[in-house]
Amino acid sequence: MPNVRVRYQTVELGGKDFHLRALRDTQQCPDDIAEAEACGISSATWSLFGILWQSEEVLAMLALDEEIFERRILEIGCGLGLASLVLKGRGADITAMDHHPEAEHFLNYNARLNDLEPLQFARTSWLDENPDLGLFDTIIGSDVLYDRHNLNPLLDFVTNHAADKSSILLVDPRRGLTGPFTRLLGERGFTANVTDLDHQSHDGTEKNCRLLRFVRD
Repeated sequence: MPNVRVRYQTVELGGKDFHLRALRDTQQCPDDIAEAEACGISSATWSLFGILWQSEEVLAMLALDEEIFERRILEIGCGLGLASLVLKGRGADITAMDHHPEAEHFLNYNARLNDLEPLQFARTSWLDENPDLGLFDTIIGSDVLYDRHNLNPLLDFVTNHAADKSSILLVDPRRGLTGPFTRLLGERGFTANVTDLDHQSHDGTEKNCRLLRFVRD
């Protein structure tokens, strides 16, 4: 692991404690980020994968009740992958995906921290073609609608990897792209159900998130 400072935190979900090793803060960045830069990750954004964001907490909370029977599930842009850890603990067929070169290391460490087997992981971006990744019955993600330039690659990715009669669950902290994404995904055969949720994080702060549930017709 790069020479960065980390912190350990515990999040209670469904009456169970989940332990995480995360980056200490968003200022953490190793001296050598050549591998990350090759993935299009700058020093300003290098640390973002390693922070537990509130939208990921909301997604993990929803993962407690998400249908898992005979469903292949993918978490896109997983970062620390708390939702994937919750699903793994429930026995789900879960694959976590992120393009950051350190995401898999943190995910596997946190799996061991929670007495879980290593998770299936795909290191890839939405721009990559991934024929071997296959199709999924459920695709989940948090705070992935952060850049208008990423909308079409994200739309292509989820459309290409969503099975027939699949569902997509996204948690968005109101970054302003909910409308365009919902409309464009609707044009590709997905019906949307959008709801709002007020969530209090483990650190006591409150956040209003938008939950996007899409079903492929």
